[in-house]
Order: sequence, then C-alpha cells, then structure tokens
Amino acid sequence: MSAPRGYAGRHILVAGTGVAGRAAAEVLLRVGARVSVLDRRDGPALAELRAAGADVAIGDSPPPGLLDTVDEVVVSPGFAPDSPLARACAAVGLPTYSEPELAWRLRGPDAPPWLAITGTNGKTTATTMLAAILRAAGLRTAALGNIGEPLVFAALGAATYDVLAVELSSQQLHWSSTLAPEGGALLNLADDHLEWHGTVEAYAESKLAIWRSARSGGDGPGRGIAVGNLDDPWVAPRLARVSGRRLGFSVRATADLSLRDGWLVAMIGPSPEEIVEADRIRPAGLHNVANALAAAALAMAYGAPASAVRDGLAGYTPEPHRNAFVATVDGVAYVDDSKATNPHAAHASLVAYPRVVWVAGGQLKGVDVGDLVASVADRLVGVVLLGVDRAEVATALARHAPNVPTIDVSRTDDGAMAEVVRAASGLARPGDTVLLAPAAASKDMFVSYSHRGDAFAKAVQSLP
Repeated sequence: MSAPRGYAGRHILVAGTGVAGRAAAEVLLRVGARVSVLDRRDGPALAELRAAGADVAIGDSPPPGLLDTVDEVVVSPGFAPDSPLARACAAVGLPTYSEPELAWRLRGPDAPPWLAITGTNGKTTATTMLAAILRAAGLRTAALGNIGEPLVFAALGAATYDVLAVELSSQQLHWSSTLAPEGGALLNLADDHLEWHGTVEAYAESKLAIWRSARSGGDGPGRGIAVGNLDDPWVAPRLARVSGRRLGFSVRATADLSLRDGWLVAMIGPSPEEIVEADRIRPAGLHNVANALAAAALAMAYGAPASAVRDGLAGYTPEPHRNAFVATVDGVAYVDDSKATNPHAAHASLVAYPRVVWVAGGQLKGVDVGDLVASVADRLVGVVLLGVDRAEVATALARHAPNVPTIDVSRTDDGAMAEVVRAASGLARPGDTVLLAPAAASKDMFVSYSHRGDAFAKAVQSLP
C-alpha cells in the first residue's frame, strides 16, 4: 500500500491507545510510517502494537529526546491543550492533531464525502438519524467518528462507502486544522467540557471548525455547506456570518427546515414540502425534532429526496440511554436519559415531563447548574443526588428550589443505584416520572454513561 501524503518513513508519535489511538497507530504502520506510541500504562493494546512494529513508551510525557525525532503527533481526546505533552509539542512547533484529522489527511481522490455534525448535545442522535436517511436513499454509509468505527479505517477503505455520517466532538475539532467536511451541522452550544478547553470561548471556537469548508479562509467560501440551529442564540448569528452556502433549521420559526403545524417541512425547493409528522420522531422531545431537522438538512443538501428523509426518520431506532422509557411501576414512569451529561441536555429532558423526580449528579466538568435548577424548579417533585459533585447540585437546589424534597445518596459502590431508585420511588406518586438525567458525566462511579443507564434500568426492574 502506498503512503498517502508521504507518510512512508515519517516518524509519528501516537499519544493514547484507546480505540481511536490504537486505530491510528495500526493504520500508520500499514502505510509505512515509523510509529511510536505513548500511554500511561502498559496493556494488551500496547503489546499488539509493539508486536506490529511500533516503539512503545510508558508515562504521561514522552521520554527525553523522543520529540526531537518525531515529525508529527496524533493525540487522543484525553490530551487537553494545557497537558504537558501538548505544551511540549507546541514549544518545538510539532504538528499535533486528532484521529479524525489524520483520517482526513489520509483520504485519497476517491474518498467519500463527509457530512459531519457537532454540538453540545444531540450529536449521536442526529448523526445516526443522518445515516438512517442516507441508507433510505440507497447510499452506502456508516455513522463514524466519535461513534462507531474509527475514521482512519474508512479512509483506507474508501470504496466501501458513498458518503459518511460523521460525529465530531469539540476535542477532536480542536485538534484539527485541515479537516473540512463537505457538509457540517452545528446543533447547539452550551457550557460543557470547560475543564478541558479552559474557557467557554475556546470550547465554542472549536465547534466552528465544523463549518471550515463553507467559511472564508478554509478551502474557499462556497465549496461546502454550513447547517445551523436558528433557535440557538449562539449558533444563529455565527451561521449568518458564514460566507459559503448555509441552511438554517428551527422548531420555532420558518426556516429552510422547520416544524410547522406538526410536520417537519423543507423550504429548500421552489415550494414548501412536508416530510414527516413530528410525532413520529423518536426519541420523543422537541430537541430530538431539532436533531431530525439538522439531519434532514444535511441529507437534502447532499441530494437525498424528501421520501428518503421520511423513510429514514420514520424507521429510525434510537440509540440507548437517550430519553428511553424503562418501565411503569405503581403508576410511576421511569426514564433513562443517562446520556444527559451536561445541564443543557438535562434541561431538554426535564422539560418534557410535567412532574419529575430527578436523579442527578456525577462529574459536572466545571459547569454551573444554578440556571438549570432555576429553570425546572416548578416541575420538580423530588430529587435524588449521587456522585462526586452532588453537593454543588444540592447548593443550587437550596437556592432555587428549597421546598423540593431532596435525598443525598453518598455511597459509591455497586449498590448505589439501587438505593437511588428506591429513594426516588418513595418520592414519586402515580403520574410522576422518575428521570435519570444527571447533568453530569459518569466516570466518578461508572465505566460510562451507558453503564450508569444500565444500572438504573436494572434497579428499576428490581423494584417490588
């Protein structure tokens, strides 16, 4: 196999050997690069890469002299801009980028277009909706990037796909410089990952890279298309300043793609076109109608007909742990939205129910929850708190919802979620919803948000 962009013989350091880092190292070895890998601890992945020909270093920082021999660095999202490795690379001017950026650089002339999605919330839902629409249009596609198979594998298997639905995180976009998807959608923007980016301004700026192909200074204004949420006060004015082609979507006003009289409607052609009834969109909730509009905008801009959008959305199967109904017990509904890992996502979930016993807490990632609590206080009938930052949520409740009964679960062992669910069931009355929408990340107590959601569902199923 020939080496795209002259990778043969170049020395590339891959920092972090999770799923994306391991894939990057494997592909770089295939195209003839000399590869060094750096990780905090040894393990099976490093053993396999060592056997495949990679040099291995263990630690938080590269050993002395390694960066002097390296041409470029591929970093996992775990390496923040202020990490020792990132600072060391910047000090010597080493090009440093992410696995999606590597995949973009590996693309050949026959590479499939990327239709990419980012935002604080809804990325996975919108991206998998987009893939469902593209399949309904008869196109070979996959949902990749921050989900699914690493993009570097798709870069080398270009003939497998007609077009890719790509989810990109703020960390991946931060570590990019040439990546310019042919179509890019920005769903929304709210405070998140501030412990990684440092400031909300830096976090927000990273998201704008999704529009690189449609912004002046990229590959030329007009080459790509920018899709943005006109209901978002941060996104809308920035979409208006994009110099290339742009499409807006809205659930509140007339737009290129909008919600009108209970239908998703496209205004892209010569006349309005009703696509699908909003009550057929799953998962339920107005925020997921917005996700569907974003996916429809990208797909139709690419050329998918309205019939494919209708069929793709009507047949879409939601990803787990996103506003997922678990069970009804003694007249109380239990809903798992463990994917609500920040206040913005939790708000979208909470406002979907009139009377809520809220299960909240975890790792807040430097984000304040006061505004969230104030905005939903009128629908809270009880709160059960867990996780490392639960005291911060309790403080916000004391200020904005002092009369709402609150139970603090301090334990962190395997039985914690069972205690949480029992406590929530004691606060709920028939007609209420017990909602796991933590507004926080999960890794203080759980392997992942899916592990947290599974624990919640298991505890619900164990109720008498």
